[in-house]
Amino acid sequence: MLCVLWAASVRTRDLTRRYLPTNILLDFIRTRRGLKWGLPAMLLAVPYLAVVVWCARSVADGGPGWLNLIILVAAWNAMKFIVMGPVSVLTLGRRRWLERSARRGALPMPTR
Repeated sequence: MLCVLWAASVRTRDLTRRYLPTNILLDFIRTRRGLKWGLPAMLLAVPYLAVVVWCARSVADGGPGWLNLIILVAAWNAMKFIVMGPVSVLTLGRRRWLERSARRGALPMPTR
């Protein structure tokens, strides 16, 4: 039973990684070329949070209960983008430091 659940979760993760726009964008941001877009991508959390507020107000005013699912998805996507901004800045700094160190190690030693 545990193997079936594990396999189902792995397949679900693969599907969401391939086809959901937020996961595709976050995968791009995790690349070396995309790390510089981490902080601007944090701004994408604002519309998601606006959707959360609007749906929460609708549910509170007697709207349909299925809007709670939209609240969950939008809040989750907003959190992913909020976290990815600082993580991408730290990762970019680390990679630049490693590249600079590699360049310094690859250069020949100066002679006196």
